[in-house]
Amino acid sequence: MHGAALALLAASLGAVAVRGPAEPGVALAFTALIALGECVRITLPGDREQAPIGAAGALAYALLGPLRGLPAGPGVLQVVAVTGVGLLLALLPAAGRAAAGARGSGRSGPAPWHERARRDGAARRLLGAGFAAAVFQPLYNSGVVDRFSADGPAYGAFLTAVAALATLCDAVLAALLRRARGGLRFPAALEDELRSLFGVGTAIAATGMLVSLAAGEVGLWALPLFCAPLLLAQVSFRRAAAVRATTGQTIASLAKATEVAGYTPPGHARRVADTACAVGRELGLGTRELALLEYAALMHDVGQLSLVEPVPDGATALLPDEEQQRIARLGSEVIRRTGVPRRVAEQVARLADPFPGPDGGGRPVPLAARIIRVANAHDDLLTAARGRGVGEAVGRLEVLEALRLERGRVYDARVVDALVRVRG
Repeated sequence: MHGAALALLAASLGAVAVRGPAEPGVALAFTALIALGECVRITLPGDREQAPIGAAGALAYALLGPLRGLPAGPGVLQVVAVTGVGLLLALLPAAGRAAAGARGSGRSGPAPWHERARRDGAARRLLGAGFAAAVFQPLYNSGVVDRFSADGPAYGAFLTAVAALATLCDAVLAALLRRARGGLRFPAALEDELRSLFGVGTAIAATGMLVSLAAGEVGLWALPLFCAPLLLAQVSFRRAAAVRATTGQTIASLAKATEVAGYTPPGHARRVADTACAVGRELGLGTRELALLEYAALMHDVGQLSLVEPVPDGATALLPDEEQQRIARLGSEVIRRTGVPRRVAEQVARLADPFPGPDGGGRPVPLAARIIRVANAHDDLLTAARGRGVGEAVGRLEVLEALRLERGRVYDARVVDALVRVRG
């Protein structure tokens, strides 16, 4: 995808350089808006970076028809060129600072996630703007759009349809990138992206469409006038991110408490959370479900703090079912008082419930609880194998075989199979 974006940008810049830009002042204004928007990006759940103002500016330029009542369609290639230059103006200084920092620290290897996310987002926005322009600009410049009035409902409906298609295109591109980067299955990644359309995606599409419509009447004043509300919305997103960070700190403290008190081995909670999230991705869980799964996995052993004597190596998987259920319920009660989302406490409370229930009946055990139970048993049994002096490779095979023997009876067969695929 990066190669396609670079090739498209190079071709567009070359074409614009040869024939000269149309309406240079307008192109410069949109370039500045896109660059400014890229400089004030926000981070959404799932470590996804988004630039609402930059994306809205690129979409508005792609949908630009009349400007102060006069035709101003910039054409597909100029839309791509302007979007690309705006992205480069914002990204190159940041990339230079990151490279200088890497040289100063001696760091090598793959770029950090935020640098990859920044490049991925830029490629996605460039291709998305090109798609929107390819749908709108030829129809506008050929006169097809002139069949209905630019200030009538038909023109607005047409812009809405193109903006909706561009937003869906962006969701597909984002899902493809997440599939390539994080291993999340494409249907689950696409479902996540489509859900996000009802939040910032809708705001971006609406702002881009409104700017292009308003520019026909008030000119370039439409850019700051209609992008200001989106900037205020970003402030709200940043506050929500601060709340999530506070929640994460609370969870990290609780997860460490059992280790500091000597109830669980060092790193046990983190290993269980990593395994649970890997299994969750393999089973197609979305971003929100994975976040709640990680929270519950990190705090699954909090109930052990109620024990008078620690369980050897913190291996609750080796305890009787009744004791496991008691520890899970106690941990759930602690979590309910921390302000963590309620679903996390519910998942922890059901960790040790029988699966699939008496004679296959009973209340269904949540998938997250089934995943954490398997991930916890995997780490507990692996720790026990190391304690017996069994080699890492042999111990892993022993543990997976032990879990297979209990699949469908104690552990969910689908979860065990997913664990074998990601840890086998």
